[in-house]
Amino acid sequence: MKNLVIYIHGKGGNADEALHYKSLFPDCDVIGFDYKSNTPWDAKKEFSDYFDSVANGYDEVYLIANSIGAFFSMNALAEKPIKKAFFISPMVNLEKLICDMMMWAGISEKTLREKKEIATDFGENLSWEYLCYVRENPIEWRIPTQILYGSKDNLTTLETMQEFANKAGATLTVMEGGEHWFHTEEQMEFLDRWITGIK
Repeated sequence: MKNLVIYIHGKGGNADEALHYKSLFPDCDVIGFDYKSNTPWDAKKEFSDYFDSVANGYDEVYLIANSIGAFFSMNALAEKPIKKAFFISPMVNLEKLICDMMMWAGISEKTLREKKEIATDFGENLSWEYLCYVRENPIEWRIPTQILYGSKDNLTTLETMQEFANKAGATLTVMEGGEHWFHTEEQMEFLDRWITGIK
């Protein structure tokens, strides 16, 4: 059996993070995807083309994806032959997140529709096109999936994550005290145990 693990980083991350997972999947080739897309419509083509270019010749392909990388993956790779997915703090409801950010910024839907794009004080640009896309392209994900979620995730509520996991038939693991970005020694040890225990 020749198996492949594709690692997809979140915002601000990079493909080199894949190196962390090599020891967790000693019998697999592990590669990181250094994607360029910032929108789901661009990612749909880029992710699909990349998957097709690297997965050829492997018996099984596994996916590890973080945050927005998990959302882009679900939007682009739902029909691909992926054996199992491991999602870390995935963004699973972009419509709700964008609406939450609009509320935080005090921006109405009418204003965003008129202005098309608005920069916020917390560093995110809100886009009417993005909001319309996620509304018109709901995620349909049926690939066997394990989700790791931190109880202190400030972008997705536990209720939203549970709702998605139930709909997708995914297994949800919650780290008490974990954040959206798993990066401390304690968080990474928890992540490693999580993957090792379920793969």
